[in-house]
Amino acid sequence: MFKPNYSFEKRQKELAKQKKKEEKKQRKLEKKKKAVEENEDTYPSEE
Repeated sequence: MFKPNYSFEKRQKELAKQKKKEEKKQRKLEKKKKAVEENEDTYPSEE
């Protein structure tokens, strides 16, 4: 019988959590960027 490798499972879980967090961060940045672009379209800069 084999012994479970808990450290491997923990590492995989941490990597998944980190990946999910990074994806969420990217979505937030894209959403913010899109909002800024739309705002510039509706209110052109006064130059």
